Amino acid sequence: MAEPRLATPWLAAVEIVHRLSGRVRLRYRFPRGVVADVAGLERLTTSLCGVTSVRANAHARSLTVTFDPDVTDAETLREGVSVLAPPSGIKPSRPCDRGPVAAALATLLGTGLLPPPLRLPVSLAGALPLLRHAATDYRESGVTSHVLEGMAVAISLGRSDYTAANTTTFMLALGEYMEDSIARRSDELLKHLLRPASDEIWVLRDGVEILEPAATVVVGDTVIIATGSVIPVDGTVLSGEATVNEAAMTGESISVVKTRGSSVLSGTLVEEGRLAVYAEQVGSSTAAARIADYVEQSLVAKSEAQLEASRLADRLVPTVLKLAGGSFLLSGDWRRAASVLQADYSCALKLATPVAFKSAMFGAGKAGILVKGATALERLASADTFIFDKTGTLTSGVLAVTDAVTFDAQYSPDDLICLAASVEEHYFHPLAMAVVSAARATHNRHFDHQEVQFIVAHGVASVVDGKRIVVGSRHFIEEDEAIDTSGHKEEIDHLYRDGKTLLFIGYGGQLLGLLALKDSIRPTSAATVRRLRELGARRILMLTGDHRERAEELATALGLDGFHAELMPEDKARIIAEMNAQGARIAFIGDGINDAPALAGAHVGIAMQKGADIARLTADIALLEDEVERVADAKEAANAVMGLIKTNYRATVGLNTAILGAAALGLLSPIATSVLHNGTTIGILLNALRRRGARQTVKG
Repeated sequence: MAEPRLATPWLAAVEIVHRLSGRVRLRYRFPRGVVADVAGLERLTTSLCGVTSVRANAHARSLTVTFDPDVTDAETLREGVSVLAPPSGIKPSRPCDRGPVAAALATLLGTGLLPPPLRLPVSLAGALPLLRHAATDYRESGVTSHVLEGMAVAISLGRSDYTAANTTTFMLALGEYMEDSIARRSDELLKHLLRPASDEIWVLRDGVEILEPAATVVVGDTVIIATGSVIPVDGTVLSGEATVNEAAMTGESISVVKTRGSSVLSGTLVEEGRLAVYAEQVGSSTAAARIADYVEQSLVAKSEAQLEASRLADRLVPTVLKLAGGSFLLSGDWRRAASVLQADYSCALKLATPVAFKSAMFGAGKAGILVKGATALERLASADTFIFDKTGTLTSGVLAVTDAVTFDAQYSPDDLICLAASVEEHYFHPLAMAVVSAARATHNRHFDHQEVQFIVAHGVASVVDGKRIVVGSRHFIEEDEAIDTSGHKEEIDHLYRDGKTLLFIGYGGQLLGLLALKDSIRPTSAATVRRLRELGARRILMLTGDHRERAEELATALGLDGFHAELMPEDKARIIAEMNAQGARIAFIGDGINDAPALAGAHVGIAMQKGADIARLTADIALLEDEVERVADAKEAANAVMGLIKTNYRATVGLNTAILGAAALGLLSPIATSVLHNGTTIGILLNALRRRGARQTVKG
């Protein structure tokens, strides 16, 4: 079969990254501006001589090619792929049209070389798109900034000032192109925050791997993901082992090893290895799809600052028109009127604010903070009261063994921990995992035991050295196992008063000992509280369902302004509503299902990374990392973008007012006004596009 070729190859580069007998993995790169049709590339590679199968991976930009070694080899295939022609219809992408700019420049440079009778028609032809746009705007919206620009060009043409008219047309075309490019770039920053999922997914059907359209995959399917592939579903690993880069979803740069039982998220990348994953969330229900949806919504949602800037720009258009008329009446000089009409406030005011917000949202996303629209940043910047849920927010939400109390001298505290861990290691429960973790920190002695029995909501039981061992709740020990604990009531009550969770260990029908566990304060919580105060927080409070003594201890340790303890879920929403009524602008930070009403009722809700789905969906801001310091980072980013918007606002009004005044006084020609106005507008937009870093190291 003839292999399609091009004088200019479709691919910019092709290299071999791995080879085996009969198999090669190639990495490719499309030239800039060329549509990346990966499916087409896969089809064309399949047509090469000796190729038996091809698997393309768009995200890793790789082709895994299986071939007949008797017919071809790896290097021949690399060369064949490097000269492939694109499928018909593939053309370079053009994000912004440069045609009007080029035409306007040609008109500006060439008109002076034409005979005088041709200068008017050529200049008029060059300005026609602008004049047509102005006429349409006038019919539909009345006097707008485009109408003012059209009037300025028409005045210059009417006075036979072709240089001024063509310069204005060129500068407006250049300015519009730059503005469009900058606005598009701010959108692209957000759209590329997450990798798009593949349109096709490998699924295990009756023991055979089949490539199916993503839309056909349902909950319960077994999805196969190999090296270089982006995980397309949320689910649990059934088999295999792989290192997974979760930076796109969590912001964490260190890859994580996933094995049987591990949870995986869509949008994360398998760097090495192979996994079979049970699909629990597919399509639009996956975490990546929900985040992508938030991103899309953010591109169209308008903040109050953006709406106010737009309203002000519209209100100032009649003022500019009146100033142009007044300057002409006083001076009788049409050049002054044309100069004034060149300078308006509209472009910079209307574009700089959304560009700044989108740029800040992208920067926040890269720092592990998902902001669901510009209004969320705006509200966070104005928040003066920060209210934290306790567990999983200010605390780690992970229990750790703090005390091992033994009632038998033959067993040391470490022995007690290891004995409990020997039977608990088979049980995937937070308490069990905490005990196993504590055992690893000791001499880690292992006690041989018989088969472990799991008693749901109670604990575990087994047999060690012929004696029954039980590990679990007080109720399990006392009621089900008839073990008397009354002789140790004082120790038990003391540990309960300290706000600790207790595990009771019974052995041979006697209470052998107690393990006390407690949630720990995050090491960065205190520093986060201090930073929030520096960033403008007037009050920082805590809400919790925990005991009052424990809550008071935590609030004192972190330097909080107050707390509410022993709360029911509905109490949190009630307290938020009461403080809202008092005028507080509240940022609430939580992670549980019971936090959803409070998150929804706050001025701005922030959900922790390990929070319940409903909490993350309800919140205005969702953290992509399990780090409470990201809350202060989000506040810092919000303050920075609002400061940038205010700076740009003042610069827009100040610079354009100065240009208008100089034009009205006859100090600027139409050409100079056009250059200054468009130049300052582009400068302000570029300033708005600057990304302020959202991440700052928190020091304890």
